[in-house]
Amino acid sequence: MANLHPVMLAGTGSDVGKSILATALCRIFRQDGYHPAPFKAQNMALNSYATPDGLEIGRAQAVQAEAAGIPCCSDMNPLLLKPQSDHTSQVVLNGKPIGSRDAYDFWRKRGSGASQIDFRAEVCAAFDRLASRYQPIVMEGAGSISELNLRHTDLVNLPMARHAQADVILVGDIDRGGVFASVYGSIALQTPEDRQLIKGIIINKFRGDLRLFDEGRRMLQDICGVPVLGVVPFFKDIHIEEEDSVALAQKPSSRQATAGASSAWQGRELKVAVVMLRHLSNYTDFDSLEQDPRLHLFYTNNVDDILDSDIIILPGTKSTLHDLYELRRNGCAQAIVRAHREGATVLGICGGYQMLGVEVCDPHHVEGDIERLPGLGLLPTTTTMSGDKVTRQVEARLLPAVAASSPLVGYEIHMGATLPFGDAQPRPLLHLSDGRQDGYFVDAKCMGTYVHGILDNAQFVDFLLQPYADRLDERAQPFDYRAFKEEQYDRLAAHVRQYVDMERLYQILSV
Repeated sequence: MANLHPVMLAGTGSDVGKSILATALCRIFRQDGYHPAPFKAQNMALNSYATPDGLEIGRAQAVQAEAAGIPCCSDMNPLLLKPQSDHTSQVVLNGKPIGSRDAYDFWRKRGSGASQIDFRAEVCAAFDRLASRYQPIVMEGAGSISELNLRHTDLVNLPMARHAQADVILVGDIDRGGVFASVYGSIALQTPEDRQLIKGIIINKFRGDLRLFDEGRRMLQDICGVPVLGVVPFFKDIHIEEEDSVALAQKPSSRQATAGASSAWQGRELKVAVVMLRHLSNYTDFDSLEQDPRLHLFYTNNVDDILDSDIIILPGTKSTLHDLYELRRNGCAQAIVRAHREGATVLGICGGYQMLGVEVCDPHHVEGDIERLPGLGLLPTTTTMSGDKVTRQVEARLLPAVAASSPLVGYEIHMGATLPFGDAQPRPLLHLSDGRQDGYFVDAKCMGTYVHGILDNAQFVDFLLQPYADRLDERAQPFDYRAFKEEQYDRLAAHVRQYVDMERLYQILSV
């Protein structure tokens, strides 16, 4: 097969669809017999993933690797920034945290001084390692390629494309308006050297009759001097896991779900509330439940919504103590305790598991100034924060009394250790394959775990729903989320093939 250049999907701005299109190309290249891999030099996201060797990367690159049919690794996202506040982020380099950085210091001062890490050299080395094993590399830019004030520190857009000798495809979002100005301006503002790297344009998120943009397509090619490779229609019926906080804002709230009860939620009897935390992370933990036809899942921090729910899930968070403080302030903590007392199931995952205990302690100020807060007291546990981050994939089995024939799989990303409080005895929810125990199990309606992705396992979801068996439709079948995801990758690839000139793209990547 022909050797293909790396391809970079760069954007006119954030949330134009670069990640989704990169996912589609990973699946298309795989279908066509290539051995692709994703790459994003620098990512900023709270939604991360643990690689098989226990390192941490952005969730989008893990999804793209899954679409490509390969295990993910830290070289696919060598630099990950996890926001902790408006001004600081935890810096994860080559899969391991190296501390927190002030945004000004990171963007303006990095590389100055002998003690500074050469991030550019690190991300380029990661790309080189990846490119020696896979081809083509499907690269993703970040935000807009025309942030002139950040050009000298840019690691992820056209400077990275220059190092990789990649062909750049510029993605513009027509749904937000101003696509002519954003595409033309993004190209015009590049240096002559970088402008030559841009080999094609894809217009994304088109609504309506595509024929209405035929003239616009020709005009855009004329003024930019770059071919438009495709105009991709907006879709709502293909479900791909996303990591961006913008996607989280579009998740269903209880009121949205109620408004659509006659259609989208028809027949979904069980109400599942994911408590909306200010620093919520790894919200893809709940994508499987969103698609499960037996359930009506929504995100909320409304007390009445919580009290009206059958199952309440406290999710992961980047800042356990601050979010616990906020839950107490806004009344959600009290509502969760009351709802459980009145019969609701409560499940805590990662930071949510920590909050369900008797107390959360931070004597070394790992998270901030709060040294201790009482938890919700639903689990007899105590958590102490530490600076060491645990990142690993896991296999596990449920309690022996309900052990299933096959292991559960998931991953851990957390800081802190949780132990029984006082003289409470251990009651683990999971027995891990390496001999460790995880979580706490009070009963079928109160439990917690550090394992992200546990809800992707049909047998665990069935276990969670068992107390409500009499309310479920007898015809309802367990939902196979892994098979569902594979189907979605194939549907996404077919959608992009239909509207993007793949023959022309292959020509560009082969020259």
